[in-house]
Amino acid sequence: MKTVPVITPEKAASKVKSGDALLVGGFGMTGNPVGLLHALAKTEASNLTYIGNNIGESNLGGGKLLRNGQVKKMVGSFFTSNPDAVRATQSGDVEYTLLPQGSLAEAIRAGGAGIGGFYTPTSVGTILAENREMKVFNGVEQILIESIRGNIGLVRAWKADTFGNLIYRMTEQNFNKAIATAADLVIAEVEEIVPAGEIAPDAIHTTGCYVDFLVEHKLKEENLGSSASIDRNRDIPESRLNIARRAYRELKRGDVVNLGIGIPTLVAELISEDDEIILHTENGMLGVGPAPSDGSGAMDYPVNAGKVPVTALKGTSYFDSTESFSMIRGGHLDVAVMGGLEVDEAGNFANWAVPGKSLLGVGGAMDLALGAKNLIITMTHNNRDGSSKVVPLCSLPLTARKAVNLIITDLAVFDFSAGCLTLREIMPKSSLDRIRENTAAKFVERLHQSHV
Repeated sequence: MKTVPVITPEKAASKVKSGDALLVGGFGMTGNPVGLLHALAKTEASNLTYIGNNIGESNLGGGKLLRNGQVKKMVGSFFTSNPDAVRATQSGDVEYTLLPQGSLAEAIRAGGAGIGGFYTPTSVGTILAENREMKVFNGVEQILIESIRGNIGLVRAWKADTFGNLIYRMTEQNFNKAIATAADLVIAEVEEIVPAGEIAPDAIHTTGCYVDFLVEHKLKEENLGSSASIDRNRDIPESRLNIARRAYRELKRGDVVNLGIGIPTLVAELISEDDEIILHTENGMLGVGPAPSDGSGAMDYPVNAGKVPVTALKGTSYFDSTESFSMIRGGHLDVAVMGGLEVDEAGNFANWAVPGKSLLGVGGAMDLALGAKNLIITMTHNNRDGSSKVVPLCSLPLTARKAVNLIITDLAVFDFSAGCLTLREIMPKSSLDRIRENTAAKFVERLHQSHV
């Protein structure tokens, strides 16, 4: 077998030419080839198209390229965490294409497999489906997503052998595994290079035929950004805790559950191993445990979709983003608990974009909304200006159509089991009069007092 050349980060960066399309691994800064990106930021390469889930933090990873003005276009699913990306898109300095996270991962996988594209129900009825070809399969509307390939693929692995075989650590598979297959030239930044044969054949995640060059680069905690450690000094209002407690009551023993960012993350703190509830996170982990008790960060632990370090329970498994979204789209998740900005009388909901701001952060919400067997939306009942979030018709960009099964707010619990928006419970310190006064949508009442 052919030995893969080992080169320096600087030599690797020199292989990127102006105008290239870069496929870049990572989820947040986890599994991000930060050494390669920082070396690239020191070159004259410009007019780059950056393809990845996100573009790193303000001065980390791809964030350096963006700040240098080396990026002309971004393609990804979540850029809102980088304020430079928000400013660049609002000013028109950088073009962008936003894709749901699962569609992005599958488009890259398809590109690596020589497939021209695929049809998916994800994002149908939303602004992300506009101007895309649509067909109906088995009565379900689906849109065409074209495959994605790049000139250069930059991935981060934990270990490589001299044949270029790679293994990834914990949740660091994410987009790396697909990206390693989908570029004309692939450079793998790795923590350690070992002799061929030292990695067991059945432990290999990416086979060496995909990898052109290896770069040995030791990971540093300062390169992990916001995932480096966790903040336990949170003062959480009782009303938000009540919403989380009520959502927890919906979960059953044996359920496979995905928890979104915001109030849903509080549900995780209520779940114990005795509940036998299996938590899934879309960046590639099944069996998510509580936050580390020792205060350590992503140098020592996996991270969840909120890029927060978590522990692994007995029986936990790790996988890449394409397999994670196959679980989601394939109907293997029992419950998704997500935050919301609006839910309307038809069960449509919006949770990812607000007027006047760049549409940069859809993440995996659209895939989860359609793929989970039951969708629970948790949110405060009213906006800061007092307006209702439970509305006759959503005015914000939709996440999914007719997808919501249950709404839990600080005032009330609604469902759609009667074929319309139905008030089922009054939350603690709320009242029927208060719910009527604060709800813009029409609803029927079949209720009892909630006990959270």
